Amino acid sequence: MAVTTHFGAREVPLADKQGLVDDVFRNVAGRYDLMNDLMSFGLHRAWKDALVAAVDPPKNRPFALLDIAGGTGDIASRVLAAGSEKTRATVCDINGAMLAVGRERAAARAPSLPSAANGGGRGWGITFAQANAEALPFADRSFDAATIAFGIRNVPRIEQALAEAFRVLKIGGKFLCLEFSAVDVPGLAALYDLYSFNVIPALGGVVVGDAEAYRYLVESIRRFPQPAKFAALMRSAGFARVSYRVLTGGIVALHCGWRL
Repeated sequence: MAVTTHFGAREVPLADKQGLVDDVFRNVAGRYDLMNDLMSFGLHRAWKDALVAAVDPPKNRPFALLDIAGGTGDIASRVLAAGSEKTRATVCDINGAMLAVGRERAAARAPSLPSAANGGGRGWGITFAQANAEALPFADRSFDAATIAFGIRNVPRIEQALAEAFRVLKIGGKFLCLEFSAVDVPGLAALYDLYSFNVIPALGGVVVGDAEAYRYLVESIRRFPQPAKFAALMRSAGFARVSYRVLTGGIVALHCGWRL
């Protein structure tokens, strides 16, 4: 019997999920960050600020960040701005369209470095790599921190992605995951569901021209493990001192774990 997994509200063969996810992000890449602003009323910026504060890049020594599924470079650029000139970020994403947006933005930030606009180019301290979160093409113990923001729920094999993040971290390195969660404020949950399943897909149809992509993204949130269960998955991958905190009434959760 074929192994299946969820793609939004649907069950699909596990082998098919990555291709379906790729189609979603290929369609929305150009306006992905704009939609984040519109959908969250700008709150995603505060959530990402919390993530960057938890990364806490040092001001006086080299620091290497891996941002997984970080195609547009949003998280990486924030960490670079918060760190020192010795901070470097590697953005990896399986989706070429998302990486193209990130490279273009990196080139705009560093116009004197035209290599930032080409495949694998580097600009403003960012290196881009097209890579699968389940099979990272980086050496063991290469990074001081690894992050993934609103991406891990799209990975077909979450446990494998966590194991890979653990593998590439240095001893003493930390993993931070920002992901949507379950609203825990009475009364807000029903309103949030109404907004998510009705307004967000319609907004995606108007702004991006693809309502179904955002219907999937909303459905995928409901299928993602609750914070305590996801924390247990992190521990199973080897992470120590695992913790999480919920933000904005439980709309998102910020998870942290260490490789000790």
